Amino acid sequence: MDIRKLQRAIVDGLEDVKAQQIAVFNTEHLSSMFERVIIASGTSNRQTKALAASVRDSVKSRGMQVMSTEGEDNGEWIIVDCGAAVAHIMQPAIRDYYHLEEIWGGKTVRMKVGEVNTKLVKASEPAPAPRKTAAAKPAGARTPAPRTAPKPAPKSGAKTAAKTAAKTAATKAGNKSAAYQRVAAKAGARPGARAAAKAPARKAVRPR
Repeated sequence: MDIRKLQRAIVDGLEDVKAQQIAVFNTEHLSSMFERVIIASGTSNRQTKALAASVRDSVKSRGMQVMSTEGEDNGEWIIVDCGAAVAHIMQPAIRDYYHLEEIWGGKTVRMKVGEVNTKLVKASEPAPAPRKTAAAKPAGARTPAPRTAPKPAPKSGAKTAAKTAAKTAATKAGNKSAAYQRVAAKAGARPGARAAAKAPARKAVRPR
């Protein structure tokens, strides 16, 4: 028996009913009774039972044998024994509690989930539309060069106006400072000082 075909059939059966967190482990170095352990999760008793039934149908439809099924009474943990591979279908709480990955998870087998689609399209279902592909360009066709935005012209007028305004402000500031100096000079010459300057100087009186 080809173990790859068997594990593919089990995984396909789990995917058909949307199993969660499917993991495949190589157990050849741990046990001589089986070569693969496949663990998957179902969210309810109904889903775990449906997953177990889907695995059995998938394996049998490909000409392989299912040895036994255990745990379908309560649906919390169902074991589907397919001889060289054993599938453990568990609810999330049971899976987290027993954590079978620590026992059988030494070597993980990498598989692409959903790489094989075994379902046939029904007559009533429309066939998927083909994907559109871009038309190939002729060999001699030229690709248009990308357009570049024109660079703005230098704002010479604005710069000249700014310089003129700056010079005018500086000239006004200079005129104001000169005017302030003149006013200060005039204010310093008080009337008393002017009268003192105009009054004649007193003659010194000599002692007799």
